[in-house]
Formats: sequence, structure tokens, C-alpha cells
Amino acid sequence: MPIRVYHYPRCSTCKKALRWLEGEGIEAQAIHIVESPPSKALLRRVLRGSGLPLRKLFNTSGGSYREGGWRDRLPQLSEAEALEALAADPMLIKRPLVEGEGIHLVGFDAAAWAEAFDRK
Repeated sequence: MPIRVYHYPRCSTCKKALRWLEGEGIEAQAIHIVESPPSKALLRRVLRGSGLPLRKLFNTSGGSYREGGWRDRLPQLSEAEALEALAADPMLIKRPLVEGEGIHLVGFDAAAWAEAFDRK
């Protein structure tokens, strides 16, 4: 499975992540998260594979999160409802979102990425 990076072109963190991948010689398919949003099934795989709590999939610094009142709404939602909301509004998703063979990453942290890609 090729590495797929769901990103938003104007996101500085996404730009850093894509530059990091390029610098490490890791080929990745960059996918515009708004034009081709990840499915609910993909979001579930990333959630399971990353081991992160559900709330970490949400872009808490974004306008969609603030305007939608997600800070108060999220604790009451089931996992299925939260994944449905993320799939319906890709701007709610923390970026970049990465899926590959045995790799599931949310957000960019160079050290965590180096470990995930075995590039220490």
C-alpha cells in the first residue's frame, strides 16, 4: 500500500510534513483533504492503527471545530457519530492524516514520524 497523505495545501504543518517525507526519500501520494476527503472507514483504520484517542482526530484549532461547538459536543458523541462528522467535514480532521502499510499518523511530529518510518 503506498503512503497516502491527506493534506490541506495552505496548512503550514502539512507543508512541513511533505517536505520531511521528501527529505527522507519517502514517496507519498499527496491527497487534497477537501477535494478527496477520507472515508469513514479510512478514518476508523487510522484511529485503530494510531492508537490515539478519538478526540485527537479533530483539528481543535480550526474554524470548523470552533464554529461547530465541537469542544462541548464531542464528549457526548459515539465513535460512529464522531467519525461520521469527520467524514462529512474534512476541515474538522487534524492534518496531515497518513495511511500506509502499518503506518497510521495524525498531525506531524518529526520524531514520531521518524519512528513510524524507521528513520532514526
